Amino acid sequence: MTTSLPFPHKVVHAASLTLLSPSGRADLPRRAQASARRHAAPSGSTPGVSSGPGHKLQQQGWSTSYQAGSSSSDLDCSTSDEDTDTGRGARHPRGRRGSQHALGNGARDVGMFAKGPHEPSSASGGSRRSSPTRIHERKQFTRSRSPAIRSPLDSVINGQELPGRTGSPSLFPRHKHTNPAPSKFLLSSGLHVTVRLPWTPAPTRCTLDIRQATENALLICSLGYAAVKLRTCAREPLSPDMWISIELSLLIVAALIYFLWTRLVWTSLPTPPDTSNRTPHPPARPGSPRLPDNRDARRATAAIAGGSARSGEAGFLWMTVPKNYRDCADDGILTGLLVGPLIAAAMHYQTLQTATSAPPTRLLPSNWLIEPPALLPLSAYSALDSLLLSRRHAVDLSTFCATILLVHVCASWATEARHRKNIRVPDGEVNSVPRKEGRRTYLYVLFTVSVTLWILCVRIALGELKLGIWQNMSYFEVVMSSLFYQFTLYIAIRLAHHGFTLGELGLVCFGATVLFSELLNITIARIWPITTPFIKTYRLPTPLLLYQIALIPGSLLTGFLLSPLLYLSRHIARRPVRRLRYPAEKLKHRRLLAAGFYAGALAIVAGLIGGWLRWCLGGRDPWMWVMRWLLAGRRPWTRCALLAYWALLVSLSVAGWSRQLARSRRYRHRAGVGSGSEHYSSFDAGRGAALASAGAAYSTGSAPVQAAAPTNAAELGDSSTPSTPAWDASGPLGLSFAGIPNLPNLSNLPNLPNSAQVSTVATDLLDAADKHVPTLSLNARRKFFHALAVVMFLPGMVVDPAFMHLSFSASFALFTFAEYVRYFALYPFGATVHLFMYEFLDNKDSGTAILSHFYLLTGCANTLWFEGPSRLLEFTGILVLGIGDALASIVGKRWGRHRWIPTSPKTLEGSAAFVCSIVACAWLLRVCGYTENFSVVRYTVVAVLSGALEAFSVQNDNLTLPLYMWSMLVLADV
Repeated sequence: MTTSLPFPHKVVHAASLTLLSPSGRADLPRRAQASARRHAAPSGSTPGVSSGPGHKLQQQGWSTSYQAGSSSSDLDCSTSDEDTDTGRGARHPRGRRGSQHALGNGARDVGMFAKGPHEPSSASGGSRRSSPTRIHERKQFTRSRSPAIRSPLDSVINGQELPGRTGSPSLFPRHKHTNPAPSKFLLSSGLHVTVRLPWTPAPTRCTLDIRQATENALLICSLGYAAVKLRTCAREPLSPDMWISIELSLLIVAALIYFLWTRLVWTSLPTPPDTSNRTPHPPARPGSPRLPDNRDARRATAAIAGGSARSGEAGFLWMTVPKNYRDCADDGILTGLLVGPLIAAAMHYQTLQTATSAPPTRLLPSNWLIEPPALLPLSAYSALDSLLLSRRHAVDLSTFCATILLVHVCASWATEARHRKNIRVPDGEVNSVPRKEGRRTYLYVLFTVSVTLWILCVRIALGELKLGIWQNMSYFEVVMSSLFYQFTLYIAIRLAHHGFTLGELGLVCFGATVLFSELLNITIARIWPITTPFIKTYRLPTPLLLYQIALIPGSLLTGFLLSPLLYLSRHIARRPVRRLRYPAEKLKHRRLLAAGFYAGALAIVAGLIGGWLRWCLGGRDPWMWVMRWLLAGRRPWTRCALLAYWALLVSLSVAGWSRQLARSRRYRHRAGVGSGSEHYSSFDAGRGAALASAGAAYSTGSAPVQAAAPTNAAELGDSSTPSTPAWDASGPLGLSFAGIPNLPNLSNLPNLPNSAQVSTVATDLLDAADKHVPTLSLNARRKFFHALAVVMFLPGMVVDPAFMHLSFSASFALFTFAEYVRYFALYPFGATVHLFMYEFLDNKDSGTAILSHFYLLTGCANTLWFEGPSRLLEFTGILVLGIGDALASIVGKRWGRHRWIPTSPKTLEGSAAFVCSIVACAWLLRVCGYTENFSVVRYTVVAVLSGALEAFSVQNDNLTLPLYMWSMLVLADV
């Protein structure tokens, strides 16, 4: 019997609304029960017998009980011919074949539920009131919505053929969707080897994750290749270069031991039982498989992208807990241990090749328009000799920092093993770390001082034993580098909470330590120019290096000195008005704090940083030097033209994306339905309501809403950004459309009284057109900036790389101040910057700080900042990120069918696009005369290795890929 529920334009079988409780009982919402009683069967129907479509479904073996977890929207009400299985009879798109319990209980449940509350039950159907035991005996249905495929062995049991089973229909049809083509996996997710050890009675299985093994093998073999290349350059058995090779070899051994100890999983297998005397049993029916579904595919992709939960094998710093790090399938510690030494070894090898070349080559290409590097007045070292000795120190510093990171991880493991108790701790916490922040900081400071003293003793012992390990570092440099590196690790993970993996944290802090060491050595050389043998910098000591140190560490120093104002600004912005002591003065206080920060930053930049730069430039004014240098390009107008070109691109991009994002927020509900659904990303789900609530909070200054912006809740108190008004279909003048839907009447436009109303109607025309334009997915938005990086940076690299060097440093400083404004909600730009950047976040930007744009900028700039004699290597960052990575993502998502492993979304097609695009663009640059001749074969081999790292690594590829490929190109003598 069919019961009509009071829903507009819908007739639903009441039996389809039966919910299964955890105990297996059939429960029903109160409103549905009341509706079923009001719309009971007519008096002429036979009790316990269904006479409608539900009875036909019972005769065919359909299960009409609603399956828990199989919800659908009210808009999903269409069917298609593609959802019909002609081989097994009609099947609903979301239907599944009923289980054995559904065959026995399905008809009985429908008959019972269709009756009114006072109707007697039949003998066959039973009553809900008189037969409670029968309800308790019902077995739970499965959650699967797919048909259960019967194996040939299950069709016949005990000589009797079972009747055919049909699927369970769903009374809530869905939209027709195009299932993606099934992916093929080239490799398995894990390698399993079963061995029988002599001292164990049972066999043992060794399991190794293929993805982690491939990524770490690439890094270990690459660093081993660098150690071999440096050993070939050693002229004597125990020369400094030989000791550097030994340092790298020892680090490789330590990393290999760490990997085997933590990543190999040994499992004792149970002894197989003796089944020789047992009677055979019929095989069990296999589980019900699931049909491919777009929703399930999106869930799987999100799970793969987000990584698995952090397991016990993940490493962490002293006094930090796993929840401080970004959720990732791998902690990436070998990235933090090996990539830094790999870069330093490549830089040192490049300098060795320059020093030993038959005709001496230039330290910089001929198109670098910059003054010669500075030398000390009484120094006996040339610029090349100083650079060679400094880069030996860089290799020692890299292995030194890697050792400290490894000590932290091992100490954390040992402490946790000693404090492990049989108690449950909150998710993301560990037993050995106290919950109080003050206690954590105190213990970390003690441990940092202890490690510094220990490693200083090791350095002294190595010197007394005449071993050349770390002998390029003085005792003062050992102490300062150790303290700065360890404090930088802790401060970075505390400020950028949930923003780094351990490997990314180690690599970023190593770069900060390098800049600090250069700053310290330049300052020492200026203070004591007579006693200092040479200027120990890892790049040439030109004004470009001085400005980079003034801009990048200077911007971070500005935030540190003005941190009280920043903290108060965020504190006031995120607190509700009702909880403030002076609620009426909230906006005034925010304005005062913002003005104090801007004035303080200007004073620090013009005073402290500008004074240090003037001192290092020999008394020359830094601002006038920049103005004169702008006119000293290849042409007097070249650098000014580049600035105007970049300003135009940035203005157009920001204006266009602001309109695109505003339209995306206003019409986000339209993007998921209709023709534009293929452009809608699953990561965008739920952002429309979140941003709408955020806009309402901006306009009212209410309390922060965590769902609106999980990255920065403090922005919700910013009243500087008005909320977006809702769309009025009739337009501001109340005009209607004559023939075109959603557009104002165009015939009335000439009669408008003034230009303001003309502008308003023009805006309505654009808004109405925006409704029919599909929004871009998150991946398309992010890859747009990769393409923008190529359009912006490539002309500058070709025309004036020295000017690009300084421009990259200035851009990093601007990004840093923009992050201050966004995170600390500085008036009046905080909310605007936050809402703009929030639309480009992915699962790797889940922390408090947004780092993707920093990674993209430094990935393109690092290969230029390394300052080598090759012009080809300068383009590595732009080719890898702007072209290779973007095309790999597009090709892999659209045409990728062969995935490398089941636990990664990376495909063979995407990796092939990565390699081919990079090699083709590099060859095109050589054809155009922008680079020197190079070996295409070696370049292709290095590109293949980089593509493999991109495919198997889960670290942020904007950070690691350009560094890895640049290092391998140098070591391969491309």
